[in-house]
Amino acid sequence: MPSLGLGTWKSRRGEAAAAVKHAIGVGYRHIDCAPIYKNEKEIGPSLATAIQQNCVSRSDLWVTSKLWNNAHNPKHVRPALERSLKDLQLDYLDLFLIHWPVSFRQDIEFPRKPEEFLAPGEIPLIETWGAMEKMVKKGLCRAIGVCNFSLSRLQDLYSTATIPPAVNQIELHPYLQQLEMLEYCYKNNILLTAYSPLGSPDRPSALKKENEPSLLNHPLILQLSNKSGATPAQVLLCWALARQTAVIPKSVHPERILENFLSHELLIDQADLRSLDQLNLNYRYLDGAFFCGPGSPYTLSKLWSD
Repeated sequence: MPSLGLGTWKSRRGEAAAAVKHAIGVGYRHIDCAPIYKNEKEIGPSLATAIQQNCVSRSDLWVTSKLWNNAHNPKHVRPALERSLKDLQLDYLDLFLIHWPVSFRQDIEFPRKPEEFLAPGEIPLIETWGAMEKMVKKGLCRAIGVCNFSLSRLQDLYSTATIPPAVNQIELHPYLQQLEMLEYCYKNNILLTAYSPLGSPDRPSALKKENEPSLLNHPLILQLSNKSGATPAQVLLCWALARQTAVIPKSVHPERILENFLSHELLIDQADLRSLDQLNLNYRYLDGAFFCGPGSPYTLSKLWSD
């Protein structure tokens, strides 16, 4: 899997297709998607055109998509995967992930009432995982993994799965370094993919908290930016790559898409990058609180506590 990819969460209708087309043109080979992002139907034609016009071969592309929370029942896994394949105009995914360890009723896209959730354990995740393993055997995806799994939840899955998870895609940046998770994944050949590596400043206001700390404007990051001649975003991406994690910054702006891609070519002093290790706050920008309202069977401690 290419270590630097294009994230597509928050890419609005009318923007995602152009962003993917431009990203492939400048050299990206890793595109991160999900049906809940509501843009896979737009992205599909960009992928198909790039392949048909020999801009890139299918074998050189790495396309990830995810299983949304209303399709955890094993009988719903294959139909959900096939919908993404149809929308993305692909015969297979390179990586298929469980998006969240949270389950909804099948007819609910996003719950507004407590009764629209399924209780934790009502559909054991190992059963969902078993259905995903079958998708690998059917050739509909090359690898499978998870998103937003805590360390204990990842350990449980790893110890019981027939095909071990290849990836855990989680929020990672200098304010949320997740060192125990990093060490465990190193030891067990699980790749960590960092989402929101820049602090996701463009996410909807409803998902923001008051007085959030800014990554891009932190004095140390600005200092390293000035010293190295890199943008603050490039400094953060270099830090993520130096930790041997994959990283999927989102942008729809051509100049930023290129700037982000060039991060893998930058040479920033390793001691300078390591100085960012002192910034850890265990702070989540995307903490899943939207699943944990009054009456919900999910709580933040159940999501993240180990």
